Amino acid sequence: MTIISPLSQIGHKVIRARAAEVTLPLGDADKQTVQDLIDTLHPANLVGIAAPQIGRGVRIFVTELRPTEFRKIDADPLRVFINPEILEMSEEKVLGYEGCGSVAHSGLFGEVYRAHAVTVRYFDEHEVQHTRRFEGFLARVIQHEFDHIEGTVFLDRLHTTKTVMSGSVFRGE
Repeated sequence: MTIISPLSQIGHKVIRARAAEVTLPLGDADKQTVQDLIDTLHPANLVGIAAPQIGRGVRIFVTELRPTEFRKIDADPLRVFINPEILEMSEEKVLGYEGCGSVAHSGLFGEVYRAHAVTVRYFDEHEVQHTRRFEGFLARVIQHEFDHIEGTVFLDRLHTTKTVMSGSVFRGE
């Protein structure tokens, strides 16, 4: 049975707390967190989700890029990031709109500068360590989710509040 976890919203203390390191080998609770993140990603129509967003204060997030009518991006398969560390960020910054499942009730989108590329060291769901460079939209998503495990939300990084818009305007409704 698929479990879909409710998304913790901004204002909940777990959203603003730095998440705890995960002990390897993974215990049952952390394995369940990975599965709950995966099971919540699609129904919530997200491209990334971090453990604090489902009320769990651990350093785990998942990403999966799926193009949609409103999201014109290249697909990227499901990736699990456990205890990620951003080792390097490109000097090139890119301004782009972001939204977030943890501000879903307000439906806000705003412009945030992010590094075009990041190098990340992390463990996957099989406890295999990787060090990999990511670019473009996936690098943005990784930085966004990494912020969640640091207790930061995209609203903290807004370029300006003058370009913030509601989800319905962002989607052209």
